[in-house]
Amino acid sequence: MITSELPVLQDSVESGQDTVSLSMSMSELDDIGDGKTKKKRGRPGRPPAPNKKPRKSLSEKGPMGVQRGRKANGMAQQNGEGDPVTLFEVVKQGKSAMQSVVDDWIESYKQDRDLALLDLINFFIQCSGCKGTVRIEMFRNMQNAEIIRKMTEEFDEDSGDYPLTISGPLWKKFRYNFCEFICVLIRQCQYSIIYDEYMMDTVISLLTGLSDSQVRAFRHTSTLAAMKLMTALVNVALNLSINQDNTQRQYEAERNKMAGKRANEKLELLLQRRKELQENQDEIENMMNSVFKGIFVHRYRDAIAEIRAICIEEIGVWMKMYSDAFLNDSYLKYVGWTLHDRQGEVRLKCLKALQNLYTNRELFPKLELFTNRFKDRIVSMTLDKEYDVAVEAIRLVTLILQGSEDALSNEDCENVYHLVYSAHRPVAVAAGEFLHRKLFSRHDPQAEEALAKRRGRSSPNGNLIRMLVLFFLESELHEHAAYLVDSLWESSQELLKDWECMTELLLEEPVQGEEVLLDRQESALIELTVCTIRQAAEAHPPVGRGTGKRVLTAKERKMQIDDKNKLTEHFIMALPMLLSKYQTDAEKVANLLQIPQYFDLDVYSAGRMEKHLEALLKQIKFVVEKHTDTEVLEACSKTYSILCSEEYIIMNRVDIAHSQLIDELAERFNHSVEELLQAGEEADDDDIYNVLSTLRRLTAFHNAHDLTRWDLFGNCYRLLRTGIEQGSMPEQIAVQALQCSHYSILWQLVKITEGAPSKDDLLALRRVVKSFLAVCQQCLSNVNTPVKEQAFMLLCDLLMIFSHQLTTGSREGLQPLVFNPDSTLQNELLNFILDHVFIDQDDENQSMEGDEEDEANKIEALHKRRNLLAAFSKLIIYDIVDMPAAADIFKHYMKYYNDYGDIIKETLSKTRQTDKILCAKTLILSLQQLFNELIQDQGPNLDRTSSHVSGIKELARRFALTFGLDQIKTREAVATLHKDGIEFAFKYQNPKGPEYPPANLAFLEVLCEFSSKLLRQDKKTVHSYLEKFMTEQMMERREDIWLPLISYRNSLLTGGDEDRMSITSGSSSSKAGSIRSKKGRPAMHKKRIEEESVEGSWMMRNDTLQTPGALQTPQLTSTVLRENPRQAAEHLSEPGSESDYVHNPQLQMSWLGQQKMEEVNRKERTAMNYMKARSGGVRQTVRGLMEDDAEPIFEDVMMSSRGQLEDMSEEFEDTMVIDLPPSRNRRERAELRTDFFDSAAMIEDESGFTMPMF
Repeated sequence: MITSELPVLQDSVESGQDTVSLSMSMSELDDIGDGKTKKKRGRPGRPPAPNKKPRKSLSEKGPMGVQRGRKANGMAQQNGEGDPVTLFEVVKQGKSAMQSVVDDWIESYKQDRDLALLDLINFFIQCSGCKGTVRIEMFRNMQNAEIIRKMTEEFDEDSGDYPLTISGPLWKKFRYNFCEFICVLIRQCQYSIIYDEYMMDTVISLLTGLSDSQVRAFRHTSTLAAMKLMTALVNVALNLSINQDNTQRQYEAERNKMAGKRANEKLELLLQRRKELQENQDEIENMMNSVFKGIFVHRYRDAIAEIRAICIEEIGVWMKMYSDAFLNDSYLKYVGWTLHDRQGEVRLKCLKALQNLYTNRELFPKLELFTNRFKDRIVSMTLDKEYDVAVEAIRLVTLILQGSEDALSNEDCENVYHLVYSAHRPVAVAAGEFLHRKLFSRHDPQAEEALAKRRGRSSPNGNLIRMLVLFFLESELHEHAAYLVDSLWESSQELLKDWECMTELLLEEPVQGEEVLLDRQESALIELTVCTIRQAAEAHPPVGRGTGKRVLTAKERKMQIDDKNKLTEHFIMALPMLLSKYQTDAEKVANLLQIPQYFDLDVYSAGRMEKHLEALLKQIKFVVEKHTDTEVLEACSKTYSILCSEEYIIMNRVDIAHSQLIDELAERFNHSVEELLQAGEEADDDDIYNVLSTLRRLTAFHNAHDLTRWDLFGNCYRLLRTGIEQGSMPEQIAVQALQCSHYSILWQLVKITEGAPSKDDLLALRRVVKSFLAVCQQCLSNVNTPVKEQAFMLLCDLLMIFSHQLTTGSREGLQPLVFNPDSTLQNELLNFILDHVFIDQDDENQSMEGDEEDEANKIEALHKRRNLLAAFSKLIIYDIVDMPAAADIFKHYMKYYNDYGDIIKETLSKTRQTDKILCAKTLILSLQQLFNELIQDQGPNLDRTSSHVSGIKELARRFALTFGLDQIKTREAVATLHKDGIEFAFKYQNPKGPEYPPANLAFLEVLCEFSSKLLRQDKKTVHSYLEKFMTEQMMERREDIWLPLISYRNSLLTGGDEDRMSITSGSSSSKAGSIRSKKGRPAMHKKRIEEESVEGSWMMRNDTLQTPGALQTPQLTSTVLRENPRQAAEHLSEPGSESDYVHNPQLQMSWLGQQKMEEVNRKERTAMNYMKARSGGVRQTVRGLMEDDAEPIFEDVMMSSRGQLEDMSEEFEDTMVIDLPPSRNRRERAELRTDFFDSAAMIEDESGFTMPMF
């Protein structure tokens, strides 16, 4: 019997451990069924099955029962044939049946207990990934703690993986075999061996010691083994309990017999058997108590999430398997506490364990207290950040609801209801199941069907559909009907596909006992009906749910076809009636007109339902004539487009009806335009309405139909020209005329690209496009904002369509249609963005204060402004508008980060991909513009501590971060940025005299933010270029006013060892990563020599990288670089200025290459002794700093547990996790490693190899 002092290998148990009693009374087991009777204690175990082949026969074993290939001391050996000779190898390969393996071990245990147990001990050690082996003398002479300590020292520390964590099918199968081996071992030994007070004591002692190890592999493996061992013991205890009940019943039956018929010998035998079973039960309880309090109560709060998950998963099995003993608050509390675990994996195991319990309704009384205590936590987990956990939490709440309607309050249910609108589909579907169980499941189907028949309804679902409508309206998420339908689709398909019932509710009058549907309820029902039709016809979730359309199975495809036929046959007849009833309601009609796109249109001809088609076309024509709402007209246009598909027989009939409608509208439009133009300024409201209403209809149809044969562009252009010349055209007519003209141009382009156009056709279209672009450009100065916004969007779209990309793909013949915007148009577009996008929203909407829809209006206005900015940004990205124009956008990155940060960042990223150097020049231009604006506002004496200066520096820091970590790829761009920044800083001399700093010198403080992006050798080059602009007097000044120059120089002279060259820059980087020297870091003087060789070789190379030519600053209105008149008067062109850089062809090569060449030439000239001496002094200073900066030794922290400990909750503080200790030679290996963060080590190796920079 196991006591607190476990024999053989037992460590001392902490006195503070909790103890939990597993005593099982007879009253707790009254309802257990019959079971098998256990053999008497002391009898041998079950013999091997006759059809199982043992691992090794007795004849193949050596002396003392030791298997071949294994020494007597327990050391594993491999036999000549390479067959597995250890339990670990056998279980790992899984070729033998597990029962055969266990039976073989039992036979060896009978021969020699110590050797068999030694084999089992080494099995657990090797399953942990330890290469060490326990020998027989260690087993007999050493304590448990000493053996574990010895195995820890022999653990293979070079790898953090061990069998339970290694991925792959082999090791996944090993985990299954490992668990199965333990279960089969206990099952085969349950009749005798586990009661010999030796085998189980040794195994439990070993697992207890290993589970308390600081080595994660030992702790993980032993915990899994102990939990599976416990599960097997619980099964044994359950069988013993069943046998005890059977024996007790037999004893009672025999004792109640008459004295003459009573068999005293049988009574004595039953008493003896009952006593033996009770003793066995006590021993099993003792074993389970030892495992539970020695391992579980400590490991369920282990720092490793997987270990905690194992414990919770198994305790759930125990409670379900042996509920009489384990399903009580003493054990449920561990699951309840762990519901608060930090790791989603553990929370998930808790919820699944509870689901297995709540599935059995007979267990609900035992779970009542737990439900009351932890219900709030379970409901809150429906909002868990891990979607898998949230799904299982919703399912658990659904099970609780099924078990007890009163267990959940209305507030609890409402917390789950709103999840049907979740964008994550599994969460929404689980919430839909809960909603179905709570609200939409029929409690008495027969009674409800009888009531429906009495009321004359064909379906009993009327009340449920009404309830669905009320739920949808009360949720106040009317734009998400598709999400609601999708959430309920799997659980309530019968209800959602009852289109006959929905149509009845809409068309027929309510009978006695039914309430009349309100107007908003009818609108909601129509919207839900359309969503159910879409879900059935398309058979995939709505947009925003799921990653895309998945391939349907054959069964799903068949169901989709059947549903489509069913809805088509029903709504072909019902839709005209619905349109007729609701023809005056724009919202309802717009939704109803979406239904035909889901029809199987062949049914019209196959089912001879042309009369229903005529009725539908008649109703659509009436709707077009009745409404001018854009949404309704576009729905009608789309419906005509679908019905006119060439693949259907009904196409001709629909096309005739469509042409007749357009003829009437076009004739009416031409007539009304003539009347409006003739009336001029005397036009009344009727003339304006006639033109506007007809133009709205034609524009909506022109979007989806080619109406060029009606020549709508001519009259639209006349309206626009008249409005520009007279300035009296109503804004709505102008907006619609712009849109209709745009559609006309696009349809003409489609005709030309699809056919073989003549030169005259191309020239005619070019004239049309040119005239329309001119009109749009003139509309940008219109007083009406909607007209200006419409003109701007159409300009951006047409410039994108008719750009240089039009000729790609073997379409060189379309070259005459290419339009490139001139500088005037580019400036007007940019000014429009600055005036209408980068504005304060509060100023724009101050007139809406007090309005209930103020917030919605602000969101709508922001959405419109984002579209305007995105349209212009596309022109910059695709090189239609010059990139320097983006400077005025980039400079607003920080101020408008919340509104447009994503758009500006994406624009910056795309422009850098197009041209890194030009993008860098644009970035520095934007900073220069901000700096000039600040000079104009505050004067030349800037307060460098002000928030405005800090804002510019922060923007520069953000720009620097966008260059990334790969300094080689951005090398030229960053150097060019510094060059432009230096030239700008020294551009103007101070009017007070040369002893005062230049007017823009403070800009160098902004430029400091980019110094970290320079390579070490490039910093020297940039510093040399900086010295060109500095006088000897400047170098010696130390006053505060010169601090920007001092700071910038320091950023270039220091930080050499802070450079971090990326190891991801293609082949160059991969080479750099492979030149780590095994001899450690070379001496500093050797490194210096190699560094100079690297710099010299790079300086002397011919760099052919071409820097783009003149970077013209756009002519801006609101953000132009305004020069101070005094500065402009004293401005003199200096050597190396922007003008020299632009116009000198020799400077078109790489600027860095030029600077290196100049540096070499300057060193060769003896007249520059002072400059050369100073340059040498600077290099000597840098070398001194490098020599003083010793390389740190990085310890191998791969196996460190500090990160694991930080994730522990406060209640886990008593469980210490320390992974593998360092071996004796680990520090020596660490000292030989090269610093992976040393940029020099990545550029050069001992052979003098230099990486190509470009």
